Amino acid sequence: MGSKYIVVTGGVLSSIGKGTLVASMGLLLKRRGYNVTAVKIDPYINVDAGTMNPYMHGEVFVTDDGAETDLDLGHYERFMDVNMTKYNNITAGKVYFEVIKKEREGKYLGQTVQIIPHVTDQIKDMIRYAANINNAEITLVEIGGTVGDIESLPFLEAVRQLKLEEEDNVIFVHIALVEYLRTTGELKTKPLQHSVQELRRIGIQPDFIVARSILPLDDETRRKIALFTNVKVDNIISSYDVQTPYEVPLILEKQGLVTKVLNKLKLQDRPIDLTDWINFVNNVKGINSKKIINIALIGKYTKLKDSYISIKEAIYHAAAHLGVKPNLIWIESTELEKDPINLDEILGKVDGIIVLPGFGSRGAEGKIKAIKYARERNIPFLGICFGFQLSVVEFARNVLGLKEANSMEIDPNTPHPVITLLDNQKNVTQLGGTMRLGAQKIIIKEGTIAHKLYGKNIVYERHRHRYEVNPAYVDILQKAGLVISGVSENGLVEIIELPSHRFFVATQAHPEFKSRPTSPSPIYLGFIRAAAGI
Repeated sequence: MGSKYIVVTGGVLSSIGKGTLVASMGLLLKRRGYNVTAVKIDPYINVDAGTMNPYMHGEVFVTDDGAETDLDLGHYERFMDVNMTKYNNITAGKVYFEVIKKEREGKYLGQTVQIIPHVTDQIKDMIRYAANINNAEITLVEIGGTVGDIESLPFLEAVRQLKLEEEDNVIFVHIALVEYLRTTGELKTKPLQHSVQELRRIGIQPDFIVARSILPLDDETRRKIALFTNVKVDNIISSYDVQTPYEVPLILEKQGLVTKVLNKLKLQDRPIDLTDWINFVNNVKGINSKKIINIALIGKYTKLKDSYISIKEAIYHAAAHLGVKPNLIWIESTELEKDPINLDEILGKVDGIIVLPGFGSRGAEGKIKAIKYARERNIPFLGICFGFQLSVVEFARNVLGLKEANSMEIDPNTPHPVITLLDNQKNVTQLGGTMRLGAQKIIIKEGTIAHKLYGKNIVYERHRHRYEVNPAYVDILQKAGLVISGVSENGLVEIIELPSHRFFVATQAHPEFKSRPTSPSPIYLGFIRAAAGI
């Protein structure tokens, strides 16, 4: 039997919560014993998210197989506790790339290549392939953007055809905003009605509507939505604002969404136990918190928190596990470069400092100042990717005394290039998908903090970088007291630490990508434990 498909579309505005809805439904289906996968469709022409500025589209989420994908795949992995692959993110760029390649290879000989059927057939093939390769009984398909966008039309047409071909195996769930007017104190459904009308004009009738609003829907509003959208009242679901996105599965379960979806797909409803998830949600909300800790996050894209969403979630996972509540203080690294500046005012009261990833020279000196501050004042510190590289630069400058030490990414002419381009990156001309990407083996040195955290000699963490610690400086860095506690199979420095410090660990990897609500990342767990003093 092939997969069943649940197609999720969004209306009124983007960032409405499609990713959280898909992840939540995936969790509720998986907890019922179904083999589930999710596909994110991004209508942009980029082949992947790798070359986009995080301000444009949030963080780039990296999978085990090295795909640079949309951040929604991070939601899927965290909620559903499954690993996504490059096949779980379909972009317009990938689709057109394949169609044009086939045309050049003569696969469409004699035909005029068109959006229908060639592009739409390619989209359906890619959706089905993702379902098959993951052996999914149920595949959730999220169509990015908003109904009415010109870019998403071929994808909506493709899923309309999918429904025609698969009939009862495909259902549509539409999520849209219901605005609350404070002046009159009422929920307004007209924008939602228009988005459904647009969908129906395309040929798609939603089976379920999820109304996003500040407040829970009242019965009258539900009836009104049902009347104007041709969807049964029972199939109008209210997704109202909650303290944490991890609560969404619980409010959907309370309204019986997945039970109704399974019934519509002619699949059996099964018992579900969410006790551990409820406990986790209560811990995230701080209901059982022993204490509050202040964590400074220092980066160059902090104005858009989605730029570092996996790191933020990894902190919440670790803090919930330890029964503490993190207060996140976002600091733009360029702010730390101002002169004069009183770092005690900004960082003096924090319990821990994380220096975040981010390419390029902007804000790098501010990050180095923060690393120096954490090292000299014995404040628990975690450096991730670029934060790891700058930790080596800071140590080289201020402990080794190599005042002009730098990364070649920032200063190609530095006399002390303690961070240099990876050998296999020196002849790279294309930027997309060419970094050192995906899950890589790390050999952990026994007797180190890293070994104590991971409890094993070999781990696999996901990577995304072009630069490395220069092997020529490894010996002098170690002689000066820097401990290299993790290396790759071919000797790349992966993890560094300072054993005399309360907690000073930095890693070339992105351990946050593998952190899950019920199994936090060991490195983040160690950092939060140190910051909380437990």
